[in-house]
Amino acid sequence: MTQNRGRNGPVEHGFPHLAIVRASITALFRRLSADGIRAYDTSFAPADAAFDAGDDLHLGAQRVAAATVRALRLPDARMVVSFREMEQAATVELAAGPEYFVEVNDRFRTHRRDLAAALAHEVTHVLLHRLDLRFPGTTENEILTDTAATYLGAGWLLLDAYREDALTHQRFGYLTPEEFGYVLAKRAALFGEDPATWFTSPQAYEAYVRGRAQAERDHRRAPLTAAGPLARRRYAKARRAGAGTDAGAEVGVGAGAGADGSAYRFERDGSGAGLRVSFPCPVCAQRLRVPVGGRLRARCGLCRTVLDCTT
Repeated sequence: MTQNRGRNGPVEHGFPHLAIVRASITALFRRLSADGIRAYDTSFAPADAAFDAGDDLHLGAQRVAAATVRALRLPDARMVVSFREMEQAATVELAAGPEYFVEVNDRFRTHRRDLAAALAHEVTHVLLHRLDLRFPGTTENEILTDTAATYLGAGWLLLDAYREDALTHQRFGYLTPEEFGYVLAKRAALFGEDPATWFTSPQAYEAYVRGRAQAERDHRRAPLTAAGPLARRRYAKARRAGAGTDAGAEVGVGAGAGADGSAYRFERDGSGAGLRVSFPCPVCAQRLRVPVGGRLRARCGLCRTVLDCTT
Protein backbone atom coordinates (compact mmCIF):
# COMPACT_ATOMS: atom_id res chain seq x y z
CA MET A 1 0.00 0.00 0.00
CA THR A 2 1.37 3.42 -0.91
CA GLN A 3 0.76 6.76 0.71
CA ASN A 4 0.53 10.20 -0.87
CA ARG A 5 0.98 12.82 1.79
CA GLY A 6 -0.64 16.21 1.77
CA ARG A 7 1.52 18.27 4.10
CA ASN A 8 0.28 21.24 6.09
CA GLY A 9 3.45 21.99 8.06
CA PRO A 10 6.34 24.20 6.94
CA VAL A 11 7.11 23.70 3.27
CA GLU A 12 10.65 22.63 2.37
CA HIS A 13 12.20 24.58 -0.51
CA GLY A 14 15.19 24.33 -2.79
CA PHE A 15 16.68 21.26 -4.46
CA PRO A 16 17.70 18.79 -1.74
CA HIS A 17 16.64 15.71 -3.77
CA LEU A 18 18.07 16.71 -7.14
CA ALA A 19 20.43 13.73 -7.43
CA ILE A 20 17.54 11.29 -6.91
CA VAL A 21 15.32 13.27 -9.29
CA ARG A 22 17.96 13.03 -12.02
CA ALA A 23 18.45 9.33 -11.33
CA SER A 24 14.67 8.92 -11.65
CA ILE A 25 14.62 10.57 -15.08
CA THR A 26 17.45 8.31 -16.21
CA ALA A 27 15.58 5.26 -14.90
CA LEU A 28 12.45 6.27 -16.81
CA PHE A 29 14.36 6.53 -20.08
CA ARG A 30 16.05 3.20 -19.46
CA ARG A 31 12.78 1.44 -18.68
CA LEU A 32 10.53 3.08 -21.29
CA SER A 33 13.12 3.99 -23.99
CA ALA A 34 13.26 7.33 -25.78
CA ASP A 35 10.30 6.37 -27.99
CA GLY A 36 8.32 5.21 -24.97
CA ILE A 37 8.90 8.53 -23.20
CA ARG A 38 7.85 10.48 -26.28
CA ALA A 39 4.56 8.57 -26.36
CA TYR A 40 3.58 10.69 -23.33
CA ASP A 41 3.53 13.83 -25.45
CA THR A 42 0.14 15.07 -24.18
CA SER A 43 -0.13 16.39 -20.63
CA PHE A 44 -3.13 15.97 -18.37
CA ALA A 45 -5.67 18.56 -19.53
CA PRO A 46 -6.74 21.12 -16.90
CA ALA A 47 -10.36 20.61 -17.95
CA ASP A 48 -10.13 16.92 -17.02
CA ALA A 49 -9.09 17.88 -13.48
CA ALA A 50 -12.14 20.10 -12.95
CA PHE A 51 -14.41 18.77 -10.20
CA ASP A 52 -17.05 21.27 -9.14
CA ALA A 53 -19.13 21.34 -5.98
CA GLY A 54 -22.22 20.65 -8.06
CA ASP A 55 -20.85 17.38 -9.46
CA ASP A 56 -21.91 14.08 -7.97
CA LEU A 57 -19.15 13.12 -5.53
CA HIS A 58 -18.54 9.54 -6.60
CA LEU A 59 -19.26 9.95 -10.31
CA GLY A 60 -17.00 13.00 -10.41
CA ALA A 61 -14.20 11.20 -8.58
CA GLN A 62 -14.43 8.25 -10.97
CA ARG A 63 -14.35 10.61 -13.96
CA VAL A 64 -11.18 12.33 -12.73
CA ALA A 65 -9.59 8.96 -11.94
CA ALA A 66 -10.39 7.68 -15.43
CA ALA A 67 -8.84 10.80 -16.96
CA THR A 68 -5.69 10.21 -14.91
CA VAL A 69 -5.51 6.62 -16.12
CA ARG A 70 -5.78 7.78 -19.75
CA ALA A 71 -3.13 10.46 -19.25
CA LEU A 72 -0.68 7.89 -17.91
CA ARG A 73 -1.55 5.43 -20.71
CA LEU A 74 -3.04 2.69 -18.53
CA PRO A 75 -6.22 1.98 -20.51
CA ASP A 76 -6.77 -1.48 -18.98
CA ALA A 77 -6.58 -0.23 -15.36
CA ARG A 78 -9.70 0.69 -13.42
CA MET A 79 -9.57 2.89 -10.32
CA VAL A 80 -12.23 2.46 -7.66
CA VAL A 81 -12.21 5.62 -5.52
CA SER A 82 -13.57 5.81 -1.99
CA PHE A 83 -13.35 8.40 0.77
CA ARG A 84 -12.49 7.96 4.45
CA GLU A 85 -10.88 9.75 7.37
CA MET A 86 -7.12 9.35 7.19
CA GLU A 87 -3.91 11.24 7.91
CA GLN A 88 -2.43 11.00 4.43
CA ALA A 89 -3.93 12.38 1.23
CA ALA A 90 -4.50 9.03 -0.47
CA THR A 91 -3.44 5.39 -0.65
CA VAL A 92 -3.61 2.72 -3.32
CA GLU A 93 -3.38 -1.03 -2.93
CA LEU A 94 -0.99 -2.41 -5.53
CA ALA A 95 -2.31 -5.71 -6.81
CA ALA A 96 -2.38 -7.62 -10.09
CA GLY A 97 -5.18 -5.47 -11.48
CA PRO A 98 -6.99 -4.58 -13.61
CA GLU A 99 -8.98 -3.09 -10.72
CA TYR A 100 -7.19 -0.92 -8.15
CA PHE A 101 -8.71 0.50 -5.00
CA VAL A 102 -7.77 4.07 -4.12
CA GLU A 103 -8.76 5.60 -0.79
CA VAL A 104 -8.62 9.37 -0.51
CA ASN A 105 -8.89 11.69 2.43
CA ASP A 106 -12.40 12.76 3.43
CA ARG A 107 -11.43 16.41 3.01
CA PHE A 108 -11.55 15.95 -0.76
CA ARG A 109 -15.31 15.69 -0.45
CA THR A 110 -15.26 19.48 -0.23
CA HIS A 111 -11.71 20.45 -1.29
CA ARG A 112 -12.22 18.99 -4.73
CA ARG A 113 -9.76 21.09 -6.70
CA ASP A 114 -6.85 18.97 -5.41
CA LEU A 115 -8.37 15.52 -5.92
CA ALA A 116 -6.70 15.12 -9.32
CA ALA A 117 -3.30 15.82 -7.74
CA ALA A 118 -3.76 13.05 -5.17
CA LEU A 119 -4.92 10.62 -7.85
CA ALA A 120 -2.00 11.50 -10.16
CA HIS A 121 0.47 10.27 -7.55
CA GLU A 122 -1.46 7.07 -6.83
CA VAL A 123 -2.05 6.15 -10.48
CA THR A 124 1.67 6.68 -11.13
CA HIS A 125 2.36 4.14 -8.39
CA VAL A 126 0.22 1.70 -10.39
CA LEU A 127 2.14 2.51 -13.58
CA LEU A 128 5.54 1.99 -11.95
CA HIS A 129 4.28 -1.23 -10.33
CA ARG A 130 3.31 -2.55 -13.75
CA LEU A 131 6.65 -1.45 -15.20
CA ASP A 132 8.44 -3.17 -12.30
CA LEU A 133 10.36 0.05 -11.76
CA ARG A 134 11.27 0.96 -8.20
CA PHE A 135 14.07 2.30 -6.04
CA PRO A 136 15.16 0.45 -2.88
CA GLY A 137 14.33 3.03 -0.19
CA THR A 138 10.83 4.26 0.64
CA THR A 139 11.66 7.95 0.28
CA GLU A 140 13.66 7.37 -2.91
CA ASN A 141 10.77 5.38 -4.35
CA GLU A 142 8.29 8.16 -3.55
CA ILE A 143 10.59 10.71 -5.21
CA LEU A 144 10.72 8.42 -8.25
CA THR A 145 6.90 8.38 -8.27
CA ASP A 146 6.58 12.17 -8.11
CA THR A 147 9.24 12.57 -10.79
CA ALA A 148 7.58 10.03 -13.06
CA ALA A 149 4.14 11.60 -12.62
CA THR A 150 5.53 15.01 -13.57
CA TYR A 151 7.79 13.92 -16.41
CA LEU A 152 5.02 11.82 -17.97
CA GLY A 153 2.50 14.65 -17.96
CA ALA A 154 0.29 14.38 -14.86
CA GLY A 155 2.45 15.69 -12.02
CA TRP A 156 1.94 19.38 -12.74
CA LEU A 157 -1.25 18.86 -10.73
CA LEU A 158 0.88 18.06 -7.67
CA LEU A 159 2.76 21.33 -8.07
CA ASP A 160 -0.48 23.27 -8.58
CA ALA A 161 -1.71 21.91 -5.23
CA TYR A 162 1.13 23.80 -3.50
CA ARG A 163 -0.10 26.82 -1.57
CA GLU A 164 1.72 28.83 1.04
CA ASP A 165 0.55 32.01 2.74
CA ALA A 166 -0.08 33.35 6.22
CA LEU A 167 -2.88 30.84 6.82
CA THR A 168 -2.07 27.87 4.60
CA HIS A 169 0.96 25.64 4.13
CA GLN A 170 0.12 22.81 1.75
CA ARG A 171 2.05 20.65 -0.67
CA PHE A 172 1.58 17.13 -1.96
CA GLY A 173 4.24 14.57 -2.60
CA TYR A 174 7.88 14.30 -1.63
CA LEU A 175 9.51 16.79 -3.98
CA THR A 176 9.88 20.42 -3.03
CA PRO A 177 7.86 22.88 -5.14
CA GLU A 178 11.06 23.94 -6.92
CA GLU A 179 11.93 20.31 -7.72
CA PHE A 180 8.48 19.79 -9.21
CA GLY A 181 9.16 22.92 -11.27
CA TYR A 182 12.52 21.52 -12.36
CA VAL A 183 11.03 18.25 -13.63
CA LEU A 184 8.12 20.06 -15.27
CA ALA A 185 10.56 22.37 -17.06
CA LYS A 186 12.54 19.35 -18.26
CA ARG A 187 9.36 17.91 -19.73
CA ALA A 188 8.33 21.25 -21.23
CA ALA A 189 11.68 21.54 -23.00
CA LEU A 190 11.41 18.00 -24.39
CA PHE A 191 7.90 18.45 -25.79
CA GLY A 192 7.81 22.18 -26.47
CA GLU A 193 5.06 22.79 -23.90
CA ASP A 194 4.27 25.95 -21.97
CA PRO A 195 2.65 24.89 -18.68
CA ALA A 196 2.58 28.46 -17.30
CA THR A 197 -1.11 28.91 -18.14
CA TRP A 198 -2.19 25.78 -16.27
CA PHE A 199 -1.48 27.00 -12.75
CA THR A 200 -4.25 28.18 -10.46
CA SER A 201 -1.79 28.69 -7.57
CA PRO A 202 0.48 31.78 -7.88
CA GLN A 203 3.00 30.13 -5.55
CA ALA A 204 3.11 27.08 -7.82
CA TYR A 205 3.93 29.25 -10.82
CA GLU A 206 6.72 31.00 -8.92
CA ALA A 207 8.17 27.62 -7.93
CA TYR A 208 7.98 26.52 -11.56
CA VAL A 209 9.98 29.58 -12.63
CA ARG A 210 12.68 28.80 -10.05
CA GLY A 211 12.77 25.16 -11.12
CA ARG A 212 12.94 26.15 -14.78
CA ALA A 213 15.99 28.32 -14.08
CA GLN A 214 17.73 25.32 -12.49
CA ALA A 215 16.81 23.10 -15.44
CA GLU A 216 18.17 25.66 -17.90
CA ARG A 217 21.50 25.69 -16.05
CA ASP A 218 21.91 22.00 -16.91
CA HIS A 219 22.25 23.06 -20.56
CA ARG A 220 24.94 25.63 -19.79
CA ARG A 221 27.51 23.40 -18.12
CA ALA A 222 30.89 22.52 -19.58
CA PRO A 223 31.77 20.84 -21.85
CA LEU A 224 28.54 21.91 -23.56
CA THR A 225 29.25 24.76 -25.97
CA ALA A 226 26.53 26.87 -24.31
CA ALA A 227 28.54 26.98 -21.05
CA GLY A 228 29.39 30.44 -19.75
CA PRO A 229 32.88 31.95 -19.47
CA LEU A 230 33.42 31.01 -15.81
CA ALA A 231 32.39 27.41 -16.42
CA ARG A 232 34.68 27.28 -19.46
CA ARG A 233 37.67 28.53 -17.45
CA ARG A 234 37.09 25.94 -14.72
CA TYR A 235 36.75 23.26 -17.34
CA ALA A 236 40.00 24.31 -19.06
CA LYS A 237 41.86 24.17 -15.76
CA ALA A 238 40.56 20.67 -15.05
CA ARG A 239 41.38 19.61 -18.62
CA ARG A 240 45.00 20.72 -18.20
CA ALA A 241 45.22 18.69 -15.01
CA GLY A 242 43.62 15.75 -16.77
CA ALA A 243 46.17 15.85 -19.58
CA GLY A 244 48.83 14.79 -17.09
CA THR A 245 46.97 11.80 -15.63
CA ASP A 246 48.05 8.20 -16.00
CA ALA A 247 45.95 5.59 -17.74
CA GLY A 248 42.84 4.74 -15.73
CA ALA A 249 43.17 7.80 -13.49
CA GLU A 250 40.42 10.41 -13.26
CA VAL A 251 40.52 14.13 -12.58
CA GLY A 252 37.98 16.93 -12.59
CA VAL A 253 35.23 15.44 -10.46
CA GLY A 254 35.20 18.44 -8.14
CA ALA A 255 35.45 20.93 -10.97
CA GLY A 256 31.96 20.17 -12.18
CA ALA A 257 30.17 20.53 -8.85
CA GLY A 258 29.85 16.82 -8.06
CA ALA A 259 26.88 16.54 -5.73
CA ASP A 260 24.36 18.02 -8.17
CA GLY A 261 25.17 15.51 -10.87
CA SER A 262 26.92 17.96 -13.20
CA ALA A 263 30.52 16.78 -12.66
CA TYR A 264 32.74 16.11 -15.64
CA ARG A 265 35.65 13.71 -15.39
CA PHE A 266 38.79 13.34 -17.49
CA GLU A 267 40.58 10.04 -17.92
CA ARG A 268 43.07 8.14 -20.03
CA ASP A 269 42.12 4.56 -20.73
CA GLY A 270 45.50 3.23 -21.82
CA SER A 271 44.33 2.29 -25.33
CA GLY A 272 46.16 5.15 -27.00
CA ALA A 273 42.90 6.98 -27.66
CA GLY A 274 44.06 9.99 -25.69
CA LEU A 275 42.17 12.02 -23.13
CA ARG A 276 38.42 11.57 -22.75
CA VAL A 277 35.81 13.46 -20.77
CA SER A 278 32.58 12.10 -19.32
CA PHE A 279 29.62 14.27 -18.31
CA PRO A 280 25.87 13.91 -17.71
CA CYS A 281 23.41 14.44 -20.54
CA PRO A 282 21.37 17.56 -19.71
CA VAL A 283 18.17 15.83 -20.87
CA CYS A 284 18.26 12.34 -19.31
CA ALA A 285 21.32 12.60 -16.97
CA GLN A 286 22.92 9.49 -18.50
CA ARG A 287 26.70 9.96 -18.55
CA LEU A 288 28.34 10.46 -21.95
CA ARG A 289 32.01 9.80 -22.68
CA VAL A 290 33.67 11.60 -25.59
CA PRO A 291 37.21 12.37 -26.76
CA VAL A 292 38.81 15.68 -25.83
CA GLY A 293 39.55 17.41 -29.10
CA GLY A 294 37.74 20.70 -29.56
CA ARG A 295 34.29 21.23 -31.07
CA LEU A 296 32.16 18.14 -31.64
CA ARG A 297 28.57 16.89 -31.59
CA ALA A 298 27.74 14.09 -29.17
CA ARG A 299 24.62 11.94 -29.40
CA CYS A 300 23.23 10.49 -26.19
CA GLY A 301 22.62 6.79 -26.67
CA LEU A 302 19.76 6.78 -24.15
CA CYS A 303 17.53 9.77 -25.01
CA ARG A 304 19.06 10.34 -28.49
CA THR A 305 19.64 14.04 -27.87
CA VAL A 306 22.39 15.59 -30.01
CA LEU A 307 24.59 17.95 -28.00
CA ASP A 308 27.03 20.62 -29.18
CA CYS A 309 30.20 20.29 -27.11
CA THR A 310 33.55 22.03 -26.92
CA THR A 311 35.78 19.51 -25.20
